[in-house]
Amino acid sequence: MNHDAYDDNYIRSILNNVKSIAMVGASPVNVRPSYFAFKYLAQRGYDMIPVNPGHVGKSLLGKPFVASLRDIGRPVDMIDIFRSSSHIMPVVEEALTLSPPPKVIWMQLGARDDAAAAKAEAAGLKVVMNRCPKIEYGRLSSEISWMGVNSRTLSSKRAPIPTQGMRLSLNRMSVGGGATAASDRAAKNKSEPT
Repeated sequence: MNHDAYDDNYIRSILNNVKSIAMVGASPVNVRPSYFAFKYLAQRGYDMIPVNPGHVGKSLLGKPFVASLRDIGRPVDMIDIFRSSSHIMPVVEEALTLSPPPKVIWMQLGARDDAAAAKAEAAGLKVVMNRCPKIEYGRLSSEISWMGVNSRTLSSKRAPIPTQGMRLSLNRMSVGGGATAASDRAAKNKSEPT
């Protein structure tokens, strides 16, 4: 798998097929990126599970926090890792101990661990690194075009505005592969010495 560029159909397949998402590093603070991503995905009908040992006893949008993936107590389709790259391998190793294991390991923008990705892929999991499922969902559904952002999707019809729990079609045609090189450039610039 080339983790420098993902085919839209690969991302589309993941977002269309997962139902439950455990977000490791979720925050109840409403100005944190993980809060926005959690809320957005929950509003699109995904069964969201907040994982953060520092917030056990609290809830995020009515969903109680759990301390670890093992504490979820039920199967989960995707692990969305909202942690820095140095904390990814332990999360992947814990995910691989789950029975059944998740189908997908997703690492948020700026997060990449090639060794952890290889380990997950060797176990048969799909992996996405340095991408945000919220952004990818909005781009593939053309939802972000409502805000004047070019989603690189073509259709003669505007995507419907979703209602609570409504999933939008992610099958709109993309032009030029719809690659999102901006996140790759941002990650590269972040790692280069100044």
